Amino acid sequence: MLKQSFLALFVSTALTPAFAATEPDEQQELRAQLDLLKAQIAQLEARLAAQEQRNVAADTTTSVEPATVAITADAAPATDLASAQPDGIRVGGAIRTNYSHTSYSDGNKNRGGDFDFDIFRLNLSGSVGDVTLDAEIRFFDYMTTVKYAYVGYQLAEHWQVQTGITQVPFGNWPYNSHNYFFSTNYYIGLEDDHDLGILFKRRLANNWQLDLGFFKNDELGGVDGYVSNRADRYSYDIVAARLPGEGIYDDPNAALGEYNTLSGRFAYHTEFNSVKTEVGVSALSGGLHDGIRRAGDYYAWGLHLNSHYGNWNLQLQHTQYAYNVNDIKQMVVGSYGFYDSIAAEAKSGTFNLAYSLPLQWGPVTGVQFYNNYGLVYDKSDASANTMMNVTGFSLAAGGLFTYFDLVHARNQPFVGGSAVGNSKETERRFNINIGYYF
Repeated sequence: MLKQSFLALFVSTALTPAFAATEPDEQQELRAQLDLLKAQIAQLEARLAAQEQRNVAADTTTSVEPATVAITADAAPATDLASAQPDGIRVGGAIRTNYSHTSYSDGNKNRGGDFDFDIFRLNLSGSVGDVTLDAEIRFFDYMTTVKYAYVGYQLAEHWQVQTGITQVPFGNWPYNSHNYFFSTNYYIGLEDDHDLGILFKRRLANNWQLDLGFFKNDELGGVDGYVSNRADRYSYDIVAARLPGEGIYDDPNAALGEYNTLSGRFAYHTEFNSVKTEVGVSALSGGLHDGIRRAGDYYAWGLHLNSHYGNWNLQLQHTQYAYNVNDIKQMVVGSYGFYDSIAAEAKSGTFNLAYSLPLQWGPVTGVQFYNNYGLVYDKSDASANTMMNVTGFSLAAGGLFTYFDLVHARNQPFVGGSAVGNSKETERRFNINIGYYF
C-alpha cells in the first residue's frame, strides 16, 4: 500500500516541471494522462488491500466447509472441521410441497389427490474460531420443531466432538433408505433419531470408523421437559407406556421418557473388485423414567451393510429392540404432532437397492432410481407385521429436488395404518414431494 502511494507521489512530482515547459494543448494532454495513471494506481492499491485482507483471514481463522452430499428430504451438509474457511454462520434452508393420491381415503380419491404445503426449514452452519455450529429448525402448519442443533470441535486429526441435539449413531448412516418416507425403522425410532447429548466421532481411517454417544434425554427435555405437546418433534421417541383400555392413537395417561442412553456404531470399510462396502454393528441401551423414578429400560442392536458398485447402492440391515416396563406389551411414540403405538419388542429387516444415473438434460443434473423394502415382525403384542415397499426415483435440477414415490404398505404409519395394526389389506400411496433448497 505505501509503495503504491510513493509511486503516485513520484509520478506527480516528476511530471510537474514538464507542464511548465509545454504548450497549453500539450499540458492538457499530459494532465489527462496523469489523471489516468493516478486512477490506475488507485485501482491497484484497492486490489492490494483486498488481497492483504484475504491473506490475513486465511492465516488466522479456521472454519468448516460443507462436505458434498446428496440432497434428500432431510439431508443436511456434513461438516469437516479440518477445512479452512473464514469465520461466519451461513444460512440455508428448504421449502417443500407435497402431492398425494391414496387408496385409504375416499375423499382423497374423489378429489383426485391432494396438494399441500409440507415444510419450511432454516439451516445454520459455520464456525466462530475453532467451534462449529449446525442447526435446523422446521416450520409446519401444525407445529414448529428443532431437528438438530449442536456445536462441534475437532479434538484431534480424526476425532470430533458434538454436543447438543445431535444424531444418535445407529444403523446405516446417515439414512437407511433412499425415499421420502425413510424405512420402517424410522417409525420405531431407529433411523435418523436426534436426542440431547454428546457424540464422539472418529473419521474413517485405517478402514474403520467409530461413533460413540451419550444422550441425557430426548430432544424435548425428557419426561418432564417444558413443552406444551410432547408429540411436537421430528424424531420418533418413547413418551409413555400404552395402558390397557387406551386406543392406539390416544393421548397417553402415564408419561415416560428416555434418559441416560449409551449408543455406539462401529463400521469397517473394504474394497474388492471395485465393490466398496461398509459393514457395521450398532447397539444402544438406556433407561425409562416416569418423572419420579426409573420405570424400566430399553435396548436395540443392529447389523448393517452399505455397498457401492459403480452407480449401484445396496443397503441391508437387521435390527432388534426391546422396551422393558413391567408387563407392558405396547409403547406410545410421539412425532409430527400426534401419538401412535409400537410393540414393546420386535425385529425388523430392510433391503434397499438404488441406481444413480448422472444426467445433463436442461437443468436436470441427476436421477436416482430405488426400491426400498422394510418389515417389522415378531412383535411382542402379537399384532400383524408392518410392511412397506417404496418404488420410485428422485430428481435433482438446480435448487429443486423432487421425490416420485409409489408406496405399498400394511400397518404402516402415514400409509393408512399403525405400527400395531392388524389389517390384512395392502394400502397404496402415490406421492410427489417437491423441494427447493437454498
